[in-house]
Amino acid sequence: MPGWRGTILRIDLTAEKITKQPLDRLVARNFIGGRGFNSLTLFKEVKPGSDPLSPENVLCLAPGALTGTSLALSSRIEVSTLSPYSGILGDGNAGGDFPTFLKRAGYDQIVITGKAKNPAYLWIDDENVELLDASELRGKTTWETTDTLKKVHGKDVKVACIGQAGENMVRFATTMFDKHASAARGSGAVWGSKNLKAIAVRGTGKVELARPEDFKQLAKEDRQFFLKDKVQREVIAVYGSHIGMMHWKPGKRYFEKYLSGSEVPRALRPEAWKEYEIGRYACYGCPVGCKNTYRIPEGEYAGEINSALEFECIHCLGTNCGIEDPIAIMEMENLADKHGMCVIGLGNTIAFVKELYNRGIITRKDTGGLSLDWEDRDSQFELIRQIVSREGFGNLVAEGMYIFAKTTGRGAMDYCYHVKGLSRGPHPPGIFSLAHATSTRGADHLRGRIWASGENDQGLVREPVDREFMPDVHDDPVRALTIGERVAAIADAIGRCKGAVISWAATVPLIRRYPLLEGVGKLLTTATGFEFSGEQLEEVAERIYIIERAFNIRQGITRKHDRMPQRVELMGTFQGEEELKEHDRMLTEYYRMHGYDLKTGIPARERLESLGLKFVADELEAHGPYPDWDGAPLWSLEGNPHGRSVHELNL
Repeated sequence: MPGWRGTILRIDLTAEKITKQPLDRLVARNFIGGRGFNSLTLFKEVKPGSDPLSPENVLCLAPGALTGTSLALSSRIEVSTLSPYSGILGDGNAGGDFPTFLKRAGYDQIVITGKAKNPAYLWIDDENVELLDASELRGKTTWETTDTLKKVHGKDVKVACIGQAGENMVRFATTMFDKHASAARGSGAVWGSKNLKAIAVRGTGKVELARPEDFKQLAKEDRQFFLKDKVQREVIAVYGSHIGMMHWKPGKRYFEKYLSGSEVPRALRPEAWKEYEIGRYACYGCPVGCKNTYRIPEGEYAGEINSALEFECIHCLGTNCGIEDPIAIMEMENLADKHGMCVIGLGNTIAFVKELYNRGIITRKDTGGLSLDWEDRDSQFELIRQIVSREGFGNLVAEGMYIFAKTTGRGAMDYCYHVKGLSRGPHPPGIFSLAHATSTRGADHLRGRIWASGENDQGLVREPVDREFMPDVHDDPVRALTIGERVAAIADAIGRCKGAVISWAATVPLIRRYPLLEGVGKLLTTATGFEFSGEQLEEVAERIYIIERAFNIRQGITRKHDRMPQRVELMGTFQGEEELKEHDRMLTEYYRMHGYDLKTGIPARERLESLGLKFVADELEAHGPYPDWDGAPLWSLEGNPHGRSVHELNL
């Protein structure tokens, strides 16, 4: 099956059964791969109201349709599940080597159900697939797990796994690939609930292409841009996402303010990070190498080496938590990676808890004596340790910011700047707020807002964008967002990185030669033998996005949840009310453009059927309306699994 490998690998952990299922050609044509395959599977197989940590939840991993080919920036994989962090669609996208090797092993998707009786890991050696005992891996970090499996199966093996945070079902636990790449939104806790520790893969096969020479020429042309473009070579390959500290306005002290470049502490600016850099790191086959490899020079973790310290960590665990010490930030990045936690979920929750503490809403009595003063790095380290092992105050913080606020009361929810449980901070009405409100995985920066050219790039990457297909975000933000959603969905389906410094050229192959998705269509046509036009791919993207919306509708999402968070001081004021009205107006226009019911936000039958999704319309009508979303299910903290103590874990 050219382009695809033609096989879905299904793992029933309860029955200890491994099945290889042929990839349906119509599914391949209509959903492409990666995020498309996973979102379709979740809608079909996860029942509404399921507990995310029950055996009935489904965990999906799918490389992109063009992963494993010579296309640059294409070693990507989508990890999707019903999120225990948000209670809605939870998917994360990661790079590294693992995605390419899984595709070369012969698999377009892994679908995991049930729960293993004992700790297990999945071993994939091309066609040979086994479930093996993981008892000896229990309690190991992601780094230790990766090293152990390489010793057992060979240095050429690639590993996806969880750390102790996943084992202890910390809500924002993540899946780690090749030690450094993270696929967030709570998937790690689902691995833990299923008693699944890791997947190790050796892939030696080849992705066959329908027209290999034509594909090779198109991929070569696309690659040349990254090899020759001045910004790619002199900025992105040198600094990676660190350049965002000067352009993307990181938050300070839980979004008390957003820092301009001149306000960012000098020790956290891009050039300053070069002091700790010992090399550059690239995902498989990537010509850019946007990630740094760094060594901690002093302190408790002196000499420790890691890769891929991103802007998000510096912002979320650093400035937004009141921490401006670069060594402390590197140490916390390493703790998050080793123990398998998303730095965004971890950092935003800690910043939120610190905000409540410094406002007097919670006190040392609540924290068990732990100080949460903004600059107190030692207490932040201790809190991270408690979160990982679910001990003391950290047991509640491990539930994430929404459940923490819901459980705490005392007005805490007023300061919980979230959309569907995830936070990107408060913003005025516009494409940022609308993108966060309508994202199918909660407040997010990689679903549609990424194309806010002129609003968030500050001249960093000024690319020629054809205004025939991409309107100015100020003139027509709803249409601009809709187009952004489409290209982001296709990038996640083909397995294309959106870039360290998100740009059109990174996310959309051949965008400088062909309008919008026409270049992607040519790549898919020469890879698969199916004819794909840009217009057809826009329809595929709409199909993916709307089925994700339908999945969330079944979890209780309606129009009221597509909200715009506001600072407490704006609530109830004239300005605040006017801003909410403007957001509401834009939301109505957005619904109209997508074919959603204007009052409820539910996709209309006519629109669903036009996309070939009659079964989705039937499902929503037969079983709705659904109970209102109010976060993921609550569990007894005493009932949550408690791992070894922080001392036993050697944190």
